[in-house]
Amino acid sequence: MPLSSTPVPEVSVVIPAHNEEAYVRHALASVAAQRWPLAQLEAIVVNNGSIDATAEVVRTFMVEQPGLAVRLLDELRPGLARAKNQGADAARGEWLIFLDADSRMAPDLVAAVVRRGQQGYPAGSIAVVADSGDWLDRGFFALMEFGKRRFGIHAQMFYCARSLFQQVGGFAEDLQLAEDRELLCRLERAGVAVCHVTESYIATSPRRLHSRPLRLGVLTTFARWALAHGGVGRRWRY
Repeated sequence: MPLSSTPVPEVSVVIPAHNEEAYVRHALASVAAQRWPLAQLEAIVVNNGSIDATAEVVRTFMVEQPGLAVRLLDELRPGLARAKNQGADAARGEWLIFLDADSRMAPDLVAAVVRRGQQGYPAGSIAVVADSGDWLDRGFFALMEFGKRRFGIHAQMFYCARSLFQQVGGFAEDLQLAEDRELLCRLERAGVAVCHVTESYIATSPRRLHSRPLRLGVLTTFARWALAHGGVGRRWRY
């Protein structure tokens, strides 16, 4: 069916993916499992220079789940912010939700985002939990979430009205980390009402916490995030 003849979605979920063959299907399945009319949803996967089977996994999902509009884009130049911007440029929905390819949306997330938007919040961060049963994984993300709520920090995965996202120029493409934090701070400085969605969540892979022996990944991840929060190392390779 030609794109122009398909219903205009209300929400576009942008999923950047670099070598995510093991995870991207779960991310897409979580979009398809939303308690929201699928005709009002679309998922845009931006294949960011993958050399694995990421694209094939997405194409297979598109065949198996025709009820969800999924588009697969290619961005050969590396860069998470660049990939997100390309997905946002291609989106048609009124609302953008940015979802990492190794993460899953709670079934009521779209409904929560639209409700927040209707309450006067055109952008907001989203609560993140560990997609794991491990106590240390869950504790780490619970601590991060506590800090965000306690100190009013808006960071990590978030949503934004597409018109507003375009108005402010999207993500800063020279950033390797905390590009979402930088954009949300830009919005707050401009006087935009920004919220933190706590009534729903995104579950994300804790794989970075397991990237070093003796669970040292917990310390290195915390250090990188803390530095990036303060504006240090956002352009360092992540």
